Amino acid sequence: MNSILFLNPVFKETIWGGSKLREQYHYDIPSDTTGECWAISAHPNGDCTVKEGEYEGMTLSGLWEKHPELFGNCGLDRFPLLTKIIDARENLSIQVHPDDAYAGEHENGSLGKTECWYILDCPTDAALIIGHNAKTEKELEDMIRQGKWTEFIREIPVKKGDFIQINPGTVHAIKGGIMLLETQQSSDITYRVYDYDRLSDGKPRQLHIEQSIDVITVPALSPQDSVRQAADLPANVMNELISCDYYKVWKLEVTKPVSVEQTHPFLIMSVVEGEGSVNGRKIAKGDHFIVPDGFGNVDLEGNMELIVSSIK
Repeated sequence: MNSILFLNPVFKETIWGGSKLREQYHYDIPSDTTGECWAISAHPNGDCTVKEGEYEGMTLSGLWEKHPELFGNCGLDRFPLLTKIIDARENLSIQVHPDDAYAGEHENGSLGKTECWYILDCPTDAALIIGHNAKTEKELEDMIRQGKWTEFIREIPVKKGDFIQINPGTVHAIKGGIMLLETQQSSDITYRVYDYDRLSDGKPRQLHIEQSIDVITVPALSPQDSVRQAADLPANVMNELISCDYYKVWKLEVTKPVSVEQTHPFLIMSVVEGEGSVNGRKIAKGDHFIVPDGFGNVDLEGNMELIVSSIK
């Protein structure tokens, strides 16, 4: 039987990052401006290595290439998903992602970026920027080109345990004080619409106005259709949060022994609260692992909360 794959995360320092990845998750981060933990990634900009066992030291991209049987021989040209934890000490830029067709044509064959967020921690009065207020494409272009940001930007209140799906074309930004777990396509393509006129190394960061106008969806989804409450779901069952073309995501709260049958090409599991064990091996908040194809039953014990994902 194939073993569970535990990976070493890759950390990214950012202009808006902080130190909570060390304080709350006990990661050995490079600095106090560490914004992202790429926990499960085979992307060239952050390729995780296997922590232990038969494949110790191998990159996830190498494992995907040399041992496709671990991932259900699903025939895709790259490992399809990327799981990360984001610690936003300050606001991120207001941005939008392209879909596969636009990214493939304009970004050297990259995948587009569909993603979703599970809020791990946030202030009591937290909000995210999701969507925008333009009613037509002309109004959108006018607002962006004329810098009418207060009219353009739409904030939606959020709390711990909320879940948000971000389809390509959705204007979005994480605000300072929020930590979240992101499940996304394996892509690093982001178009910045606005960056609060911040300087990085004395210069404004690059914006992508033309691409943004090209790809932003008008009108935006309604606020009610943008955020799902996932804090108080039934314990000890796999609660499906989203099923889209690129991934399925579940939330699993373990309060007694639970057995999950592994029927997918692979399962990505992230422990976001508490501690316990998986098939007898100790796991705790901050651990992320891949359950390979054909593994059988995943036996979980303890008191913990997990976010689980796979491809469809």
